[in-house]
Amino acid sequence: MSLKKNKKIGLYFGTFNPIHVGHLTIANHMVEFGGLDEVWMVVTPHNPHKKKSTLLDNHHRIAMVDIALEQYPKIKSSKIEFDLPQPNYTVNTLVVLQEKYPEQQFCLIMGEDNLKSLHKWKNYEVILERYPIYVYPRISGEVKVSASVLESNSITKVAAPIMELSSTFIRKAIKNGKNIRPMLPQNVWEYLDEMNFYK
Repeated sequence: MSLKKNKKIGLYFGTFNPIHVGHLTIANHMVEFGGLDEVWMVVTPHNPHKKKSTLLDNHHRIAMVDIALEQYPKIKSSKIEFDLPQPNYTVNTLVVLQEKYPEQQFCLIMGEDNLKSLHKWKNYEVILERYPIYVYPRISGEVKVSASVLESNSITKVAAPIMELSSTFIRKAIKNGKNIRPMLPQNVWEYLDEMNFYK
């Protein structure tokens, strides 16, 4: 993909199993109101060391992200992690992206709940030092965050809409024969329905 220089690109990591309107609402809010030029939805591959459970194959999840983003030119999908050795760490992905796109400024997008475990991430100090982090709110009440993370100047809290919708809830609902059409972009719902996924 050809890119203008010095774009501020937010990286939104997830399994997107499946992508739903909550993911889109947050990504769109970040790009329209959070001061970012683009958001890349980085689809996390299946970890070969973990039990597969209900995680769809990588190509199906990236296909659903791609069709969900057809109407959102500022939001793109990324399968950069599909080619990295597993298990992979976010810090490795950031290094690879920075090498591949040296003229872009990357930052992380994460929910408040992820922020509280950031101090357990591999090389989290490097991430805090080099990459701005945009945090969107969760309902889960007061989130206790490590002092070393809180003291960082790289964290920006964005008043994005609170979306308490999860892919886990959607998968269970589909399995139980519930109608969850309003929770998914129409074309993603059609893809899931046609492929008989999660049933």
